[in-house]
Amino acid sequence: MRKLSLFIAMSLDGYIAKPNDDLSFLKIVEKEGEDYGYADFTSGIDTIIIGRKTYDYVLKEIGSSHYDNGQRDVYVITRTARPKEGRTTFYTGDITELVNHLKSGEGKNIYCDGGASIINELLKHDLIDEFIISVIPVLLGNGTKLFKDGRPESALEFITAKTFETGLVQLQYKRKK
Repeated sequence: MRKLSLFIAMSLDGYIAKPNDDLSFLKIVEKEGEDYGYADFTSGIDTIIIGRKTYDYVLKEIGSSHYDNGQRDVYVITRTARPKEGRTTFYTGDITELVNHLKSGEGKNIYCDGGASIINELLKHDLIDEFIISVIPVLLGNGTKLFKDGRPESALEFITAKTFETGLVQLQYKRKK
C-alpha cells in the first residue's frame, strides 16, 4: 500500500503562512544549492495532493511545472470545479475517499503539500503516514497554524532530526499504528 507523506515548513511557533496566505518567511532559509532533501523526497512520489490556495501561490511564485512536471498526478482540492489541466485534477469530492482510493492503487508514494485545512482533514481520518516538518527559525505571531485544535490525538514515532547551516531544523516522524 502507498503511503501519504506530509512535507512542509512552518515557523517555530507553528504557522505555515503569515496573514493573507503570505509565505515570504520561507525565503529566510533560502540558500543556493540547498533544497533540504526535497529532490530526494519527490523522487519517491508520483502523486501530489494540495489545497487550492497553496497551489495558486506556488503557481504565481514558481510556475505550474513545480507540481505538474509530466511525471506525476496532481490533485488540487477545491470547492470550485475546473477542467483538468495536463495531469492536474481540480478535485471537489470527499478528500478521504480520494486518499483511500489513491493509497490502494499502484504507484509511488503520495505527497501532501498543504494547506492547513487539507492536512487537518487528513489527520481527522488518520490518513497521514509520515511527517517531514521543516522548522524555520522565526516567530510569526499569527497566521495559519499547521495543526488546528479539535483533531484526534495522534501517536508518532521519531525517525530523525536534521539541522542545517541556515538554522532550519527538519523533523521526521511516522504514524504509530
